[in-house]
Amino acid sequence: MPKRQRHQQLSKLIEENPFMTDRELTRLLKVSIQTIRLDRLELGIPELRERLKLMAERSYDSVRSLPLHEVIGDIVDLQLDKSGISLFEIAHEHVFSRTGIARGHHVFAQANSLAVAVIDDEIALTATADIRFIRSVKLGEKCIAKAYVRSISGEKSKAKVEVFTYVGEEMVFQGNFVIYRSAGDYVSEGGIERADRH
Repeated sequence: MPKRQRHQQLSKLIEENPFMTDRELTRLLKVSIQTIRLDRLELGIPELRERLKLMAERSYDSVRSLPLHEVIGDIVDLQLDKSGISLFEIAHEHVFSRTGIARGHHVFAQANSLAVAVIDDEIALTATADIRFIRSVKLGEKCIAKAYVRSISGEKSKAKVEVFTYVGEEMVFQGNFVIYRSAGDYVSEGGIERADRH
């Protein structure tokens, strides 16, 4: 493939998926990793870590439903009551030591905390979760979770949020969450009760 055409392809691939690694680009464009790095340099496209930092610095809505440090993974895009994206890299503390496979609760926690974070409310709690692990995730892989608010119902007290987690282009996890939102309610030990508005 001629250099100009490769540059166009590279730009298009990164525009479509800014989370794409150099290794994934080498596989798709069938060139060496050095060629990809040189092409990125010529085109002024920063490496993945820098691209993620730039995305995170862009203005996006602030998380309201929980402190930012309680979100599992780094939020790189958030539009409250609409959608959100987070990135979570699987490190040694997230895997089984013998196999290098991520413990499922970490993958679930990323998706669940993003489903809660995308809700535009002071209090948001997971009511139900219908989840499916599609393939195991390994040490060093980057999980990209994408959450979509599909509906808000019943006096806005419940929201349905769908989360898809990918490693590269491959889906590894899917979850359908029902999230309770306060919407004028408050949470007591016995559950959610109607707040006194007088």
